[in-house]
Amino acid sequence: MTRRDFRLGRLGLCPRVAALAFALTLPWAAVQAQDVTVPPAGSAAVPAAPLPAGAPVAAPASMQHSRSTLKQLGIDYEITLRGIQGTAGVPFSVRSDQVVDRASLHLKYSYSPALLPDLSHLKVTVNDVTVATLPVSTDQAGKVIERDIDVDPRLIIDYNRINLQLIGHYTRECEDPDHTSLWANIDSASFLELGWLPLQLNNDLSLLPVPFFDARDTRRLDLPFVYAGQPSAGTLQAAGIVSSWFGSLAGYRGARFTASPDALPLQGNAVVLATTGKTLPGLELPQVAGPTLAMVTHPTDPNSKLLLVLGRDDAELRTAASALALGAPLSGPSATVDSFKQATARKPYDAPNWIPSDRPVRFDELVSRTSELNVVGYHPDLIRIGLQLPPDLFVWRKQGIPLDLRYRYTLPEGADKSALNININDAFVTTLPLDGLPRAQNMPEKLWNKLKVRGQMPIAQKVLLPTGPFSSNSQLRFHFFFDRPQAGECKNTFPDVSAAIDGDSSIDLRGFHHYMAMPNLAAFGNAGFPFTRMADLSESAVVLPDGFTAEDVGNALTVLGRMGAATGYPALGNRFLRASEVAANPDLDLLVLGSRRTQPLFTQWADRLPIGEGAQQRSFALSDWLTAHLPGFLSPDARRTDLPSVAEVGLRPDPDDVILLGFESPLKAGRSVVAILADNPGQVGRLFDAWFEPDQLRDFQGSVVLLHKNTVRSMAGNQTYYVGHLPWLTWAQWYFSHNPLWLGLLVGLACVLLALLARWLLRRQARRRLAQGGS
Repeated sequence: MTRRDFRLGRLGLCPRVAALAFALTLPWAAVQAQDVTVPPAGSAAVPAAPLPAGAPVAAPASMQHSRSTLKQLGIDYEITLRGIQGTAGVPFSVRSDQVVDRASLHLKYSYSPALLPDLSHLKVTVNDVTVATLPVSTDQAGKVIERDIDVDPRLIIDYNRINLQLIGHYTRECEDPDHTSLWANIDSASFLELGWLPLQLNNDLSLLPVPFFDARDTRRLDLPFVYAGQPSAGTLQAAGIVSSWFGSLAGYRGARFTASPDALPLQGNAVVLATTGKTLPGLELPQVAGPTLAMVTHPTDPNSKLLLVLGRDDAELRTAASALALGAPLSGPSATVDSFKQATARKPYDAPNWIPSDRPVRFDELVSRTSELNVVGYHPDLIRIGLQLPPDLFVWRKQGIPLDLRYRYTLPEGADKSALNININDAFVTTLPLDGLPRAQNMPEKLWNKLKVRGQMPIAQKVLLPTGPFSSNSQLRFHFFFDRPQAGECKNTFPDVSAAIDGDSSIDLRGFHHYMAMPNLAAFGNAGFPFTRMADLSESAVVLPDGFTAEDVGNALTVLGRMGAATGYPALGNRFLRASEVAANPDLDLLVLGSRRTQPLFTQWADRLPIGEGAQQRSFALSDWLTAHLPGFLSPDARRTDLPSVAEVGLRPDPDDVILLGFESPLKAGRSVVAILADNPGQVGRLFDAWFEPDQLRDFQGSVVLLHKNTVRSMAGNQTYYVGHLPWLTWAQWYFSHNPLWLGLLVGLACVLLALLARWLLRRQARRRLAQGGS
């Protein structure tokens, strides 16, 4: 019997009855609703663990509802179906702890007035099963139509796909399959609505990260952290490790963490951190004999779980958190970490999510499945490859990033316009003709192509990707365009075509140094740089206010989760410091939170901040008028090109405004400080909302980001410093290219020194000759 059969009932019960019957079964019969990782070879399978004694028996759960627009499902554009069989797919998934009892698709669409009603229609399928055929009547042609389509919930599985297909004809005679009148548009405001019942899962650590994070859930992760009393630095570090791990799992979805001292949330999943001797109202913590991880049922919400991270002291608590984040094999309701070997020290720029810069990287390393590199048909989708580059790549005087491209395709019949278009995000790079030969870039290559046999696959092509369009998170896009052959009389069938980018194609970042002008809040917002230079944040620290609140802790955990999403690795090396401890740790990049009232560092470093505090307004000290208006060679700081410079900006911020600052550490040159300054720490959540929104994240620039209501404003200050390293010759060439006046002075000085040296040598020679003549 499959898991799906079990979900719907052994006797073919309707979904609602099956789910209610399941909810009323004995606790130890709870279903394990997750495809558990297969144990290593030679190990025994872990049996399903019973619920703890005294755990509440679930009452029949009430129906819950969720609604997702096509935009929320990843389709952020209007779908256009073209041709006689235009098709588009929309994926969606269902969490492991949900049973779908009702499903409906609200479709908002329009279609061409030229479609013949008796020969054309829109076909809607779910997992390849037809759920509706929508007529294209003449009286509604060209209008926006809204239609609700009920979907049999028995069709819904873990991973699903809705296919929308246009069956279109505009004439009863011979027709062009690509005629422009064959179209239908699907609005991205269309939505899928699900009614579902919650499932109780076993208390089994092998389910992790489910149910606390489920990869099938495309929504932002919201997860509370619970601790007893005022947490120690070790407890905060353990919480940071766990939050960064969950952040790396959430990835593009984003993750928001809240902190709750001494109180469990009334419902929903949560993470609990505690050491021996700590107590939490409403939860009996088990006695532990070492670093321990456990999963228990929520005392007041039987459909939710608590993840317990426990230890006898802070060191054991950090060990338990590290074992969890590094994927130690776990099973059963609880597990004690008997032996734990610390992770190997990380190297700079080795974050799992970043493209390595010390070797060529194959494309099959950059996709989850090699099938993503294949396309079929005359109107194929794009092949997309994510490229997360280190933010501080030094691209000065570089022609581009070398790409060793290998691709194959169905050879077109005869001369046509078929081509492969390459883009970086939306920026065009180049076009390669699909004529069975690599593109010749010079005369020798053209002569060599004449000797080659046309159509030998794969085609090998060297491409230089321009560095301008790249950002911290870029996407390399390949679009195969096949020019459909001219049809004969009443011929509407053509040979099938397909194409692929070979997995052994590679991109090579060797030869690029790491060097960047700072502060640069764009690099911080997109990639957590410079903190993420070390994937485990081992050269970073978080500085909370001396009397920090739960909101301050939640804000710090959310930032660490964001950095985990950038690197794909937990923050095993990060630490939490008090303001009084910062001076003893100068060689760290610092993330500082608080307000001028609660964070003493803002007062101590007032002269180093890019903002000043006035009696009635905050003054932003920016680059002066000369820097903005005189030629670059007269401006010593003209190398900053990320934002235009102005003389001075005065603002009168509201109490709820949030300011993000970047500046050089006053403790050591080359180290960075990023500060989140907010009079009310509860308002920092609005900064996170803007941070998670791509349209607003684009406005994170320069050294100051001000969030005023829902508006993001960025400014560049006159404090510039550099991180990274360049070979001395490269640095000299770069520096003097931006400072020709200094180059002129240096050349003049060198000429004077050479003249003095020549004068001294000549006078010495003259004295020798005179001495010889006198003798």
